[in-house]
Amino acid sequence: MNKSCRIRRSDFRDYVQVAHEMLAFTDSRTADTDDELWLLQHFPVFTQGTSCTQQPHTNPTSIPVVKSSRGGQISYHGPGQLIAYLLFDIKRLGIGPKSLVNSVEQTIIEVLDSYGLVSERKQGAPGVYVNNAKIAALGLRIRNGKCFHGLSLNVDMDLTPFQLIDPCGYPGMAVTQLTDLGIHRDIYRVSDDLINAMQKQFQWDSID
Repeated sequence: MNKSCRIRRSDFRDYVQVAHEMLAFTDSRTADTDDELWLLQHFPVFTQGTSCTQQPHTNPTSIPVVKSSRGGQISYHGPGQLIAYLLFDIKRLGIGPKSLVNSVEQTIIEVLDSYGLVSERKQGAPGVYVNNAKIAALGLRIRNGKCFHGLSLNVDMDLTPFQLIDPCGYPGMAVTQLTDLGIHRDIYRVSDDLINAMQKQFQWDSID
């Protein structure tokens, strides 16, 4: 079976609007619908996963707090952070939720390795870490064998808002980004690197 993926890139997008579009795409897709990978950045926003009851400790700049349909706890998105939303039919891909998470984490690890960075997973805390600091977060939702939402990778952003929350529900969790690790790479080039790693990981025959 030919496996292809359609790549959709955009610049800054409102979180709520994109969340609605992801749900509409997932609910309307058919068995023949190509998988899609959406790459973008968000305006500043705190998002709460389905089981999250936490609020920011303080919020002096009144960053919006939005309830999300993804899994996980509270997180932050903002300019300089690469967002990748995975609109994949995992049943058709022949993988389950655990394999999906492992594959996404491995993709990020391989991208970071290409930059000369040693990264790792943490048991019970999905995402990717460098020197015990989180550089990439995962928040996925699976509905009728189709996944949506995805990952965030900190490239070159203001990390201050992370100090206002317990990132992903973990008090005191350190957060880092590529620029703080000496990697000065344009976010659009990072997105190209992520696409290439995803194509290898998910063995797409073609991308559009």
